[in-house]
Amino acid sequence: MSPKIKICGLNSEEAVAAARAGGAEFVGFVFYAPSPRNVTPERAGELAAPLRGRTQIVALTVDGDDDLLARIEAGLRPDWYQFHGKESAARVREIRARFGKPVAKAVHIANAQDIAAGAPYIDAADMLLYDAKAPDTLAGALPGGNGICFDWDLLRGGNRALPVMLSGGLDADNVAAAIKAVRPDAVDVSSGVEKAPGVKDPERIARFIERVRAAGEM
Repeated sequence: MSPKIKICGLNSEEAVAAARAGGAEFVGFVFYAPSPRNVTPERAGELAAPLRGRTQIVALTVDGDDDLLARIEAGLRPDWYQFHGKESAARVREIRARFGKPVAKAVHIANAQDIAAGAPYIDAADMLLYDAKAPDTLAGALPGGNGICFDWDLLRGGNRALPVMLSGGLDADNVAAAIKAVRPDAVDVSSGVEKAPGVKDPERIARFIERVRAAGEM
């Protein structure tokens, strides 16, 4: 069975159309000013309109404050929240209860010790998203969307108390190997379907989705 697919960082009608045509189960909108994929809640709401009821709409924030979350609720009305910063388990639990929406919490991975960082969120989140931790030497690194992978073998086996979404440097060329190694419940792509930072390529989106579906049939 194929893992579910999330196309993240959508900011154009063309990218939305490609995600919809491919049947992506999740689409993500980024609310983080330093990111080239950043959009306003109002703009995200406009872009998400053709997707509503067809796919799960995810709002990605990085240590977003209450004011930002309120604006996202008003402008986008997401189905999910994705917290990609240093949010505590208490903060995740609070927002989950306040809005009544499921939450995916990102865990940034560089080595085996980093896996344990997800443990406090087992009773707070609904999904753990494993992403690559950017090295200190990477200039202009963001909390996500840097186009780098981590060692997928770190996620082999072990107890999975929550569904797993795999992220970090995925693209059409490596996603089949990633799925074979990790067997995630979902895969997440952003920079891997772009022709320039923040500029989604509909053809790359289509190809990524095709490769994921094919890998699930193997």
